[in-house]
Amino acid sequence: MPHVEIVFPAKSRFELQPVGVLGHLRSHEVRGPTVCTLVSPGTELAWSDADHFPIWPGYAAVFRADEIGGEVVGIEPGALLFCMGPHRSFQQVDARLAIPVPFGMEPEMAVLARLMGVPMTTLMTTAARPGDRVIVCGAGPVGFLAAQLFTLTGYEVMVVESDPLRRRNVERHGASPTFASIPIDDPSIVGTVALVVDCTGHEQMVLDGCAVVRQRGEVVLVGVPWKRKTDISAHAILDLVFHNYVVLRSGWEWELPLHSLGFKWEELLEGYNNSPQSIFSGFRKALGWLATGRISVDGLSTKVDPRDLETVYRDLRERRTASLFVVFDWSLLGDIR
Repeated sequence: MPHVEIVFPAKSRFELQPVGVLGHLRSHEVRGPTVCTLVSPGTELAWSDADHFPIWPGYAAVFRADEIGGEVVGIEPGALLFCMGPHRSFQQVDARLAIPVPFGMEPEMAVLARLMGVPMTTLMTTAARPGDRVIVCGAGPVGFLAAQLFTLTGYEVMVVESDPLRRRNVERHGASPTFASIPIDDPSIVGTVALVVDCTGHEQMVLDGCAVVRQRGEVVLVGVPWKRKTDISAHAILDLVFHNYVVLRSGWEWELPLHSLGFKWEELLEGYNNSPQSIFSGFRKALGWLATGRISVDGLSTKVDPRDLETVYRDLRERRTASLFVVFDWSLLGDIR
């Protein structure tokens, strides 16, 4: 069976298409069959409604390293690796962009590290400190993991989510209390919140977040505002930002470098950042916390056959999917080459 990949060839169309002949494996790369890939529902469904096609979705994969370039060190044949790979039956990446999956860890759990990386940047850059109050808005895949991250690292976390099922997911997995909306009329909360992490992209959440943070508290925009959802004016938000001294900022996950690079005189022209944190240090933390059970995700994932992709995406669009995380299981395709 030839290698295949998921393609969005046109608006709201989902297809499994052949890849063709594999390219040359360069000396610093690793390549092998994909074990599983993670669906990012918000991003991928938004891409499927875009204006420019084709689109090759997916950005989290676990694969087996069957072929290893001559300059690669530290990766053994057969090792399971996490990478930011697409929905495709094989992965071929620079070895610096792949991380060994901890021994015994289920691949469908390992791919969740990619979504943890989105709010991880906020965790690494916020002025809030452990013990401070944090409100996470939205308990979809990213918001749920954000709540877990901030709870694990010692913050007092509250989660705002309108969907009762998603609120129950949060409560069963240890991050509580939960609210259907931000409690802007509760005097015990208003003015005490150090950080609001908005994972919804909803204007009302941002406005209400600005109303509850303490002076110089942060409201971080992690969720993408894919479309306008209210008639809230910019003035309403500006008024709160100005008079409440709010730090309203982007939750851009790529604010951090991919890797931390220390200064070396002999490598000066290759660049350095001296960053204590990076995207990949965040992924390593996430994989470690998932592997040891410090991030609780049991019972929240479902594995699906890539050949059922049309049903998978349409169920996600219509919110008929009960599981919080959806993972394509590429091993179900059998012998692929």
